[in-house]
Amino acid sequence: MSAAKIVTAAVIVIGNEILSGRTKDLNLGYIATGLTGIGIRLTEGRFIPDVEAVIVANVNELRARHDYVFTTGGIGPTHDDITAASVAKAFNVPLILHPVAARLLTDHYGPENLTEARMRMAHTPEGATLIDNPVSIAPGFRIGNVFVLAGVPRICQAMFDGLKGSLAGGDPVLSRTVSGYIGEGVIARDLGLLQDRHPALEIGSYPFFRQGKFGASFVIRGIDKAEIDAAAVELHTIIRHLGAEPIDGEPAM
Repeated sequence: MSAAKIVTAAVIVIGNEILSGRTKDLNLGYIATGLTGIGIRLTEGRFIPDVEAVIVANVNELRARHDYVFTTGGIGPTHDDITAASVAKAFNVPLILHPVAARLLTDHYGPENLTEARMRMAHTPEGATLIDNPVSIAPGFRIGNVFVLAGVPRICQAMFDGLKGSLAGGDPVLSRTVSGYIGEGVIARDLGLLQDRHPALEIGSYPFFRQGKFGASFVIRGIDKAEIDAAAVELHTIIRHLGAEPIDGEPAM
């Protein structure tokens, strides 16, 4: 059997407004779902401030460790939109006026309305390629394995949807859920032994309170459907031996 092809990604959410709680992030989960669907595992997500040194450090650390890195936020027209300049610094290249981006903005706003602030959005690291923005024209960009997207959810998600087809994924991650009205403390030992017997799988436990009772959903993830199904059968047996009835999927609300 050939080795699993694992492709990983990280997301960096940039913005003081996110960290202050003023703005709620809606992008990380959207990107995670989209990546999972094409066989790319989002294994890290970070929330960081609009600070050049922090952006540079995180971009350089994560691009060395993952196949893909996505940033969201900080590419607008105001003084605190410093992501493009910070990514240029991370790659040790100059920030330049991208001619295609400049033309897109000029055509959209008209020369008479193209302020210096708006033209900030046409600057990218030298060597970057543009990411289409079908919502508000100002593009994102890609340099190396780093994709720089807008922070506004509608724009970010449209950018991501447009580029997703160009990403090379690995083996898709499959999952199966088994639930039971059983305490995590009761099943913890047997669940740990089940994980030990199936090291290629990831088994997660997620407690809930429904219909006036405590229970937990156990999600088995991996790339081998046969092994996932075998682990699920073992889990059914474990839950029954502990005095509960296993439920395939999530229990009714």
